[in-house]
Amino acid sequence: MTLEVRLFPCLTDNYGILVRDRNTGVVATVDTPDADSILADLERSGWGRLDLILNTHWHPDHTQGNARLKAMTDCEIVGPDEVRKAAPIDRIVAGGDIVMLGGTALEVTDAPGHTLGHIVYRSPGDAQAFVGDVLFTLGCGRLFEGTPAQMWNSLSILAAWPDETVVWCAHEYTAANARFALSLDDRPEMAARAAVILAMRERGHPTVPTTIGAEKAFNPFLRAGDAEAFAAVRAAKDVF
Repeated sequence: MTLEVRLFPCLTDNYGILVRDRNTGVVATVDTPDADSILADLERSGWGRLDLILNTHWHPDHTQGNARLKAMTDCEIVGPDEVRKAAPIDRIVAGGDIVMLGGTALEVTDAPGHTLGHIVYRSPGDAQAFVGDVLFTLGCGRLFEGTPAQMWNSLSILAAWPDETVVWCAHEYTAANARFALSLDDRPEMAARAAVILAMRERGHPTVPTTIGAEKAFNPFLRAGDAEAFAAVRAAKDVF
């Protein structure tokens, strides 16, 4: 494994994510929910640099630290074209592109639904992915701009990744997601999974990262089966 990942809370329920290529020391932040929190964790890490911002989408709680971090570190800001309507960006990327984090190749995949230009980053060699607001532990992002069919297609692309892929999500929504999942799924194993999740949150522990295999087994959105069924599950969660 060439990637080191640091996870820390930001704002109300966001996570900050710092990623370092061990071989070269190159460091990225995945999104910029809070510049001060990111700078503080960089100091704690001892990594001593910030080379890249990897934006997943344009929402302010993912881009509002771009300008300050650029000014403080002269890092390069990379992300989808939609970021430019909310924050500065240096390099536009889209599905099929590769972003090099030192010696680690991160594949860019288009994943619209939450927003129309949402992208995700994955290192197949390290089996790690950074998915913004597309997929959460036991959940998925709201459809602010896209259609259920778009989001279902995006989730299906992620679900086709190897089960061992480690998934770094951008928010801590899992307690609420677990309660919703229990309302749809009465399997004993679902109850056991929810109990573990709720106990982790009671202790203040993060439920991120998750894995593709775990989400395929328990996430009601990935288990929907098709776009029509997904739309019904998403609508039910929106009013749960």
